[in-house]
Amino acid sequence: MAHAYVFPGQGSQFSGMGKNLYDTSPMAKELFERANIIAGFRISDIMFTGSDKDLKQTNVTQPAIFLHAVIAFKMLADAKPDMVAGHSLGEFCALVANGVLSFEDAFKLVSIRAKAMQKACEFVPGTMAAVLALADDKVEEICTLIQRETGEIIVPANYNCPGQLVISGSITGVEIACERMKAAGAKRALILPVGGAFHSPLMLPAKEELAAAIEATTFNIPSCPVYQNIVAKAVTDATDIKKSLMEQLTGAVRWTQSVQAMIADGATHFTEVGPGKVLQGLVLKINKETMVDGVN
Repeated sequence: MAHAYVFPGQGSQFSGMGKNLYDTSPMAKELFERANIIAGFRISDIMFTGSDKDLKQTNVTQPAIFLHAVIAFKMLADAKPDMVAGHSLGEFCALVANGVLSFEDAFKLVSIRAKAMQKACEFVPGTMAAVLALADDKVEEICTLIQRETGEIIVPANYNCPGQLVISGSITGVEIACERMKAAGAKRALILPVGGAFHSPLMLPAKEELAAAIEATTFNIPSCPVYQNIVAKAVTDATDIKKSLMEQLTGAVRWTQSVQAMIADGATHFTEVGPGKVLQGLVLKINKETMVDGVN
């Protein structure tokens, strides 16, 4: 009867996010103001009043989602996770929730990650696409064939739930893949409005920059296991956590497999903390017998 806390990733942002926390809690206000100082600009103002366009910039989106989710978690007086996980960016939130990273250190890493990914996107353009209702192994096979035949980068990036897999790579590679996925029987293969090829080899420059920052950061002993995207299993060793966090930028988010592992290890209740309800929906698609709720 374990209680899992999970944290969303990029795409869950919205204008006004976190303002209810800032307005109603002195502790939340203090954390937002601390983040503004670390960031060197008032990210809280962009979160509360910025346009959708403002919030879609990777170097704003990621720190904004992190702040909303982590501060919402810290407002929970009775939160005692038995296990934690986060989708992509959300993994940093999970590592604050289980005590591995301090609020300040995690926010600094997220900010570095966001800026490094933004630079990588500008250096080598790429994109992503959602593939619906096609078996994972068929998607993997098509990606491998396209890379072999054309030399274009195209890889599975997000295993979100059964029947929903996101692919990532060069613009040409993704376009070719979308046509082949539909020909192979996919219900849809839709290019997403994202700034780059996240969770693909095109993020290698960002990975190298983030790795240096991670190595220089103190990682504490966790209060509970984190189920990391790359390995999709419980991790408690600080060295292993660091390694998986580095590999995540160029590797796949194995969300389906992570949730399945958490359930196999006893999770019956999942609480999503942060903006949106995406993960609640994905968890139910992975296993409809679980209890899900959310805090934002």
